[in-house]
Amino acid sequence: MSRIGKVPVEIPSDVEVSIDGNVVTVKGPKGTLDKEFSSLAEVEIADNQIVIKPSNNSRSANAIYGTTRSIVANMVQGVTKPFSKNLLIEGVGFRATVKGKIIDLELGYSHPVEHPIPDGITVTVSDNVKILVEGADKQKVGQLAAEIKKYYPVEPYKGKGVRILGQFVRRKEGKKSA
Repeated sequence: MSRIGKVPVEIPSDVEVSIDGNVVTVKGPKGTLDKEFSSLAEVEIADNQIVIKPSNNSRSANAIYGTTRSIVANMVQGVTKPFSKNLLIEGVGFRATVKGKIIDLELGYSHPVEHPIPDGITVTVSDNVKILVEGADKQKVGQLAAEIKKYYPVEPYKGKGVRILGQFVRRKEGKKSA
């Protein structure tokens, strides 16, 4: 039995939760999220709380209901206070700009890298090198940040590249001339 799955999720006063079969819909001031869950976990609303239980005593049902509870808790948290990731671009001539629903990255390549911004996610760029990715869906925010970071991961010699703010990068010593 999951220790996380046993804990009910509190529903704040400004959030509406509806359950239709295996689909959970959460509406709040910052947006609406829908997610379909496995039939191995039963999701119910009781006393202004969301309670998740395994549908049977199988090993897979016990494994999935703690994950289901965590995802539902993140959905409730996301519609009240959006999730965010801060990215930092380091390198001479490296910069980013937002053009509508596309983030334009200049990362030292011969061409600019243009990446689409998914629906429900907002991207803001400040000082041409600080990128803030915000949204109600924790998975989409993390995925977009990882995709942007993947275009030019931080290299260990000069520290150039795209990093998540606060990320530690082990630096290496360069060649020594004899």
